[in-house]
This record gives sequence, structure tokens and C-alpha cells, in this order.
Amino acid sequence: MADMNERRDVGAPMGDWRAPGLPERAVLKGRTVTVEPLSADHAADLFEAYSADDRIWDYLGYGPFASLDEYRAFVANMALQTDPLYFAIRPKASGRVEGIASFLRITPGMGVIEIGHINLAPSMQGTTAATEALFLMADHAFRSGYRRYEWKCDSLNRPSRRAAERLGFSFEGIFRQHMIYKGRNRDTAWFAILDSDWPGLRAAYEAWLAPANFDAAGRQKQSLGALTAPFVAVKNPEA
Repeated sequence: MADMNERRDVGAPMGDWRAPGLPERAVLKGRTVTVEPLSADHAADLFEAYSADDRIWDYLGYGPFASLDEYRAFVANMALQTDPLYFAIRPKASGRVEGIASFLRITPGMGVIEIGHINLAPSMQGTTAATEALFLMADHAFRSGYRRYEWKCDSLNRPSRRAAERLGFSFEGIFRQHMIYKGRNRDTAWFAILDSDWPGLRAAYEAWLAPANFDAAGRQKQSLGALTAPFVAVKNPEA
């Protein structure tokens, strides 16, 4: 017979936590970039920016596209969706849209949201604007009331895995044979940031993005990875 006084291991009670609503389709403004709801009007900029290197489509379930008309129709359909909820990324330096990212697998009842469908043109990769855009989206998710922010990618996509850790995501493991896309197997690497991580990470992003962190040539003085490292609970073995 069970001992009625035996400890029972259960999760912490949620207290007065309330499920958030769906994230607002808002314009997010930063110092170097604007993140705005995706529309078909963004297709021409994106098609031109993406034409520089077809490898940007390798880890996505769609693309490349043969013509602007084909891509515009695809973007128009994407823009109508609420999950994934797509955003266009417009660096202020160029004034043109050079990337896309989305919220997806939005589960308000659990307070869980994912960022995905990230596709940055070669011209935007490695820029301050790219990092600030991803910061703005994470901040939007946590300000909206979500408690878990996920990042998933093909386990073979080492640049994405390194980016996740640099951005402060903790590695949570590999889901083997998780998906099939473009006729290929995908083992998926999982990462997440929790709401309890975010205050420290937010301060790290703000310190990195501050103009004082860059010299006259635009070179960083402190790396974002060094600033976010104290808040990464589990390191990524591919970093």
C-alpha cells in the first residue's frame, strides 16, 4: 500500500499565469531594422535579394522559385496565414526588404511559440540588422505573454545551430527522423528560451546593440555570444 506521506514529484503550480492571446501583427521598429507584417508587396525585393545564392533554400521545405510571379503568389498566400505568422525584415541601411521570419506552432494555452521560416538574404546575413530583427521578434513574443520561445532546425544546419546559441537559446536535444522535406530525412535540433531567461538575455542584446559597442568601422567590441553565454542553460555541441 502506498505511503500517503511519500513525496510526489509534480511540476510547479502556475499560480496566476494566464494564457496570452495570439501575437499582434505589429510593426516592430529598431535602430537598424524594421520588422513588418509580410505582404505580397514585399515579393519583388525578396526575390531579387534571394537570387544571389540558391543555397539559402537548402533547409527550407520550399523554394527556390523560377520566377517573380511564382514567388509573389507564394508570398501572397503566406501573408494571409496566422500560423505561421510571417514578418518581413527591412534593414534601414538599404530600405529594402531582405528577409523573412515567422512565429509558428503558436500555442497560447501552453504559452509556447516558435520562431521559424527564417530566410535572410546573403546581403543581410551576419549584420547587426539581422540580429536586431530576431531580438525584436523574441521581445515581441515575451511581451505578448509567452513563456517559452522555441528554435528548431535541421541538425545538419550548423550555421543555424551556432546562431541559436549566440542568440541565447539553450540546446534541448535532437529529435531523430523528425521530418521529411524535399524527399530528405531531417533530424531536428531543438532550442528554447524561457521567460525566466529573457530579462538577462534582453539586457545582453541591448548592451550588444548599443552604438557604444561598435567602433568607427562598425566592428563590435563585445560579442553577443559572450554576453548571452551566462544565460544559456545547455550548450549546443555543434557551436
